[in-house]
Amino acid sequence: MSKRLLCFPLLLLLSTLFLTQCESLQGLKGPTTPRSTSGNSSTSQIRKNVVSFAAEQKGVRYKYAGRSPRTGFDCSGFTHYVYDAFDVNLTPVSRVQEDEGKRINLDDAQAGDLIFFRRSATGPVFHVALVVSQSPGNLTVIHSTSSRGVIMENIYASSYWRTKRMSARDVISR
Repeated sequence: MSKRLLCFPLLLLLSTLFLTQCESLQGLKGPTTPRSTSGNSSTSQIRKNVVSFAAEQKGVRYKYAGRSPRTGFDCSGFTHYVYDAFDVNLTPVSRVQEDEGKRINLDDAQAGDLIFFRRSATGPVFHVALVVSQSPGNLTVIHSTSSRGVIMENIYASSYWRTKRMSARDVISR
């Protein structure tokens, strides 16, 4: 029997293993289609895409200084990761992110904008979240929390979050 015939089953097995491993890693590499904030996309479509991609990360665990779905996220590592997939440069530090983009009124925050939290009016920023939607009495965000990882919640319904001083930034329209 020739060497070629002997190698074929081994090659077939290795190919199958490789393809199986690639499929299992698919969700860890970022967006499945190229995404960008430039080009022909309208700002509202970009905002929808940002929120959709952020929502794909729900359930990823919390990790201090984490910036990857494989290892986990902290709050600013999460927003940095999401916007990096759309070629928007954000520093992976929440208190610095608050100075990036354009300051907006909290009541004007839209899907894809960032919300920042302080424990007091003059205190430093300690947390950042990404807006999913806003309506009267509802400000739904997606964020990485130390107790629950990446979650989506209405922060106005949370006794913890609604008491924190908030500000907002638009990092899409800049």
